[in-house]
Amino acid sequence: MLVAPRKTAAARYAEYTSLALLLPVSTFTGYAIGYWLDGRFGTRWIRIALLILGSAGGFIELVRRIMRDSSEDGA
Repeated sequence: MLVAPRKTAAARYAEYTSLALLLPVSTFTGYAIGYWLDGRFGTRWIRIALLILGSAGGFIELVRRIMRDSSEDGA
């Protein structure tokens, strides 16, 4: 059976930094796209819908990464 190589400290640091930025960036991206679409269509509700979708997408990806990392560590 092959054993996966251990990650270096720098690789783990980069991975955890990306996790810390994942949720705020996805939330901001959803809001920014919604804000732009609201300006194009003259509405006010699209930014809120995409804010919620961006937050949900970021949270789902965060949970997926945590689940993947915990299964790789043998937990």
